[in-house]
Amino acid sequence: MAAKDDFGRAGEERAARHLNSCGYEVVDRNWRCAQGEIDIVAVRGDLLCVIEVKTRRSERFGHPFEAVDERKRLRLWRLAFAWAESHPEESRGRRLRLEVIGLTGADASDARLEHLQDLR
Repeated sequence: MAAKDDFGRAGEERAARHLNSCGYEVVDRNWRCAQGEIDIVAVRGDLLCVIEVKTRRSERFGHPFEAVDERKRLRLWRLAFAWAESHPEESRGRRLRLEVIGLTGADASDARLEHLQDLR
């Protein structure tokens, strides 16, 4: 279990670096509340982005984006609104957006990275 957790953390770290290189400012990571956890919260211009990171060693059990089904999207929206409510200084004047970053490969440092913006 620890190796899986380390792999996931490495994927989140790589995702945060990717976001920074694309002009996002990461403002929170692994934020928790009663409803669950948000992997990354970032701002980019007038957007407040809640980003789910899915790291997989292979696509043997499906593409990482497939893990973000309708139920998960609804939960992410609830978490996004909860985060915005508890951080009014960061969220004021910004539009909420859900995003997913999927990493596929044996090593998170060089895994294929895909970034899906504006998840609906």
